[in-house]
Amino acid sequence: MPDHAPAHAFFLAVPPGERYCLYHAPVGACRGALVYVHPFAEEMNKSRRMAALQARALAAAGYGVLQIDLYGCGDSDGDFGQARWEQWHADLAAARAWLGQQLGRPAGLWGLRLGALLALEHAHTNPVPQLLLWQPVLQGASYLTQFLRLRVANDMLDEGANSGGTKALRAELDAGHALEIAGYELAPQLAARIDALDAAQLAPACPTHWIEIVAAAERPLPPAAGRVAQTWGQQPPVKVAGAAFWSTQEIAECPELIAATCAMLTDAQHV
Repeated sequence: MPDHAPAHAFFLAVPPGERYCLYHAPVGACRGALVYVHPFAEEMNKSRRMAALQARALAAAGYGVLQIDLYGCGDSDGDFGQARWEQWHADLAAARAWLGQQLGRPAGLWGLRLGALLALEHAHTNPVPQLLLWQPVLQGASYLTQFLRLRVANDMLDEGANSGGTKALRAELDAGHALEIAGYELAPQLAARIDALDAAQLAPACPTHWIEIVAAAERPLPPAAGRVAQTWGQQPPVKVAGAAFWSTQEIAECPELIAATCAMLTDAQHV
């Protein structure tokens, strides 16, 4: 017999349109509630399996989890090119309200990569009981540059194509032009919001559980992660050795991360 009920798929009405959701009900007494905030563009697809595995593990441990495809992403309404940062905040507010009503307790946020940075900003302006951060993007500008490099690399492979580098692509965005990058249309409004984000300025006021994935146990934490944690006045992130599943060529799993996450949340309840 499985130690969790099957996830319940449904569409949540959030103007404009509807958002695709998966609800994982807690097994036994409810110990907490979390809305999963997925990463950006193709990282979302690469991470689907790990998100599902972790959601099931959390449900088995007594946590209610709601996975939501943000506007313009996955099976939700809208095209990616229509996505806006403010709309994603509205999606999170609606998801948290639904889950809170379902379980009778306020819902926290569990974010991966850029989703973790979105969760941090949401918690900065909304009362959130707890945050779970997986490999958060810390500087929106650096992340945007990395995303733009996908277009530069693709243009280098296309004979005769020349994007002019990330500086030229940024100029296109600044001029109000959308860009096609790795199969995704990036709106200038969304790019501008991402570009301005800085995790160091978003110190959370709620309990925050932060996990960084490193290639091997002996590898140190990224220096930037330690600096941000110090700026927040918090302990350094927990380090877990495993695959960077959001960016691997093939779909990958990191069972150590699942175990560490469940242990971290369970231990926090006993403090």
